[in-house]
Amino acid sequence: MTAAILAGLAILFAMFAGFWTDWLWFRSVDYTSVYRTQLLTRVSMFAAFGVLMALAVGFNIWLAHRLRPPLSAMSMEQQNLDRYRTSIAPYKRWVLLAAALVIGLIAGGSASSQWRTWLQWVNGTSFGVTDPQFNMDVGFYAFDYPFYRFLLGFGFALVVLSTLAAALTHYLYGGVRLTTPGSRITPAATGHLSVLLGLFVALKAVAYWLDRYGLALKSGDFRNAEGWTGLRFVDANAYLPAKTILTIIAAICAVLFFLTLWRRGWQLPVIGLGLMVLSAVLIGGVYPALVQQFQVRPNEQAKETEYINKHMESTKDAYGIADAQIEDYSGTSEADAETLRSAVSTTASIRLLDPSVVSPAFQQIQQVRGYYQFPATLDVDRYPTEDGDQDTVVGLREMNVNQLPERNWINEHFRYTHGFGMVAASGTEVQENGQPSFTEQDLPPTGELPDYEPRIYFGEYTTQYSIVGGPQREIDYAGEDGEVEYSYTGDAGVSLSNWFNRAAYALTMGEPQILYSGAIGEGSQILYNRTPKERVEAVAPWLTIDGDPYPAVVDGRIQWIIDAYTTTSGYPYSARTTLGDATETSLTENQGEVIAQENRVNYIRNSVKATVDAYSGEVVLYEWDEQDPVLQTWRKAFPDVVQERDQISDELLDHLRYPQDLFNVQRDLLQRYHVDNPAQFYSGSERWEVPDDPTHQGQSVPPYYLSMKMPDQDEQVFSLTTTFTPLNRDTLAAYMAVEADARSEDYGTMRVLTLPSTTTVWGPQQVQSRFNSDPEIAESINLLRRGDSEVEYGNLLTVPLEGGLLYVEPVYVRGAGQNYPLLQRVLVAYGEQIVFERSLDRALDVVFGVTEEGEEPGEGDPPPPDEGDAPPTEEGNLQETIDEAEAAWQESQDALAEGDWQAYGEAQGRLEDALARLSELESGRNEQDETPPDQENAPEGGNDNPAEGDDGAGGEGGDAAEEDGGGSADA
Repeated sequence: MTAAILAGLAILFAMFAGFWTDWLWFRSVDYTSVYRTQLLTRVSMFAAFGVLMALAVGFNIWLAHRLRPPLSAMSMEQQNLDRYRTSIAPYKRWVLLAAALVIGLIAGGSASSQWRTWLQWVNGTSFGVTDPQFNMDVGFYAFDYPFYRFLLGFGFALVVLSTLAAALTHYLYGGVRLTTPGSRITPAATGHLSVLLGLFVALKAVAYWLDRYGLALKSGDFRNAEGWTGLRFVDANAYLPAKTILTIIAAICAVLFFLTLWRRGWQLPVIGLGLMVLSAVLIGGVYPALVQQFQVRPNEQAKETEYINKHMESTKDAYGIADAQIEDYSGTSEADAETLRSAVSTTASIRLLDPSVVSPAFQQIQQVRGYYQFPATLDVDRYPTEDGDQDTVVGLREMNVNQLPERNWINEHFRYTHGFGMVAASGTEVQENGQPSFTEQDLPPTGELPDYEPRIYFGEYTTQYSIVGGPQREIDYAGEDGEVEYSYTGDAGVSLSNWFNRAAYALTMGEPQILYSGAIGEGSQILYNRTPKERVEAVAPWLTIDGDPYPAVVDGRIQWIIDAYTTTSGYPYSARTTLGDATETSLTENQGEVIAQENRVNYIRNSVKATVDAYSGEVVLYEWDEQDPVLQTWRKAFPDVVQERDQISDELLDHLRYPQDLFNVQRDLLQRYHVDNPAQFYSGSERWEVPDDPTHQGQSVPPYYLSMKMPDQDEQVFSLTTTFTPLNRDTLAAYMAVEADARSEDYGTMRVLTLPSTTTVWGPQQVQSRFNSDPEIAESINLLRRGDSEVEYGNLLTVPLEGGLLYVEPVYVRGAGQNYPLLQRVLVAYGEQIVFERSLDRALDVVFGVTEEGEEPGEGDPPPPDEGDAPPTEEGNLQETIDEAEAAWQESQDALAEGDWQAYGEAQGRLEDALARLSELESGRNEQDETPPDQENAPEGGNDNPAEGDDGAGGEGGDAAEEDGGGSADA
């Protein structure tokens, strides 16, 4: 008995521990109201619907037993059933209770999962928009209709289970006989089962009526709309009247079943049921098929135009793309070279640092210790400088317990508990050796950012629990004199000071040492649920979370900024989209996937901006879209959880931006819904597609953050940009930018530039192909790939410039023995011109024809000889360049051996220059060897000094050779 009691107590404690630790966690983040509302709603629905189901089934079993015939017919069937009746007789009451209880528990558990549906129905808010078919407010479809469907499904389950239980009881006690001669069913059983069947048919009548409204949410594929939602011609003119007729027939049939209480026969109900089934086949199936075949198919476009127009308008409204500003753009420019060159600086701050490529550079240069890590794809933010806001690439130095010097329980959970410091680099500038130009770096952090709390206890890669604040000190960071210790002073965790909490967490974490470890004592607290996304998802389980949180220094703290969305799949006529597919790009694997409450939606709003403090773990939700009825509904359900928009501080507002996942969904829809003409939508002739990333074939190009201005703007604005190509073609169809600066009055404004379909404007894939196929560029790339060096292409940025389109792509080189890439070259294309230079300024000068022979050389060009110096001989140039190459190679090897990465990068740059000149000299020699036939007999001497103006053939040939050589060098 003692053992049984102890075992029972252990089981109860195990069941209670999960609930208790959840409550403690919500209390630690000060969101107990969320947990309480969610828990009470689930428990209430479990109890209400579980009890209702149990009572219904139990009552019908009891009633069937009460209506049993007094004597059973003497037959083999009844003799066999007598044995069961005799066995059950002493336990009838317990069998009844057990059956009702089991069914009630199952039903209650199923109902409790619909807590979101209940809360939305109770707190539903009007959209102020009606659907075009029934003139019902959209709120009816988003909040009411799902709950009515749930009630209807529960009603069907209740009636079906009650009917089965009653029929089984009637059979067991002789009310229904299968093989016994005579009447197969008693009048009492007939009346009982008839009422239950009548209720079933009545519910079917309600279902037919609700199906009418369900047509506005009907999904399917139609022409160029894979996620088509809403009525089409056959729905409005065949299915809709059919549902109405079937509703009436089902109601009549239900009445006939109820009449059997007075007319003890099933002839009329069976006839009515057969009529309903036949009507369902003919009216609900055959008739719509005939309408589709003979009315719609011969002239489908004309028949569907009205419904296509409704579908297009609803889709644009539901996804917030109805106000996209679409205008024509020529794609070619008539401006002169000087105008184009000067316009670049005012049009865009071109970001050379690709956040998806330079993470290894951050890792190698700023990691400091092997147990720190940076995300595989860094983030782009803005920080103020003397010249205004600068696009900045940022990343946090987070803890990586997998790389600890020694892995054990104490080290992983007590000693190495947090990361340290933000690292930032200018997005538009790099050092001479190609390394990022850091604006915040080192440990402790130094740089241009204001003072802030650098410790990172909550981050994207902080997935393990830590126990802090107790007797065991933590490793803070690696200082000049060794590792500095620290003890957490915040209150983000759950206290482990009492044994009850320790036992609960030892059980839930699956770690018995939490219960008895001496490293836990007074002041110890456990930190878990530490990633920004899971913290926001826990305190706001009704939000869909963006896949890419990003850090920012705000008011002296590192804050994770998370975009959150409200969604629904109940917006009538709006196309449904799959969030997981629509938000997938070539960076999804590194940035993270969206956390969706429902993956298939047809309405989305960025209604909430959330922050998570990297030190304290504090979660704050701010209202962003003040007009969103879905957010208003949830704010009624969870009052005081979301703060007002005016509570956002100015410094936080400086870092808020338009979210990538929302932009990805919107651009996915704009591929089909940018047109206004139903005929164009039907034919698909103007359909676009998002091109593949030129550097990641088979994956969509991601949108890029860039400070730039569109043709109708007066100054640069932080924007999110993308390109479109025509379906199954590589030429450019359109360019889109959305204003991403949350401080701007035009935040969220979409501007789309459409290119003419009659001319060819190069798309990203074609520009990349031109880069790869150009002989001179290919030769230079091969030089960069010498030995074990690897070439990595950065983001191919596109910028509208004076009627044309400028493409810029940084090229990185990862040298032999070097674990990170350095920016070494820049590819630029404008119109038909493409260049490959060491710097962006030089590339822009060349591509626009501003730099010519005789002008001041650009950055990276060799200096001209001093006046009066004799032109060096070809052999002298060759030997001098070889010597430079050998010296640079030796310096790079020495720097590599010493681990001096900066010196190594500089030496590698000089080595590349020398090898490039060697290639040019060899090319010049080959050109001179191929002497034209008409100059084979030219005099060898000529004038020894071509500059004195000798008109001899030899002098001209010398000039020509020198000019050719110079041109080759410039190229």
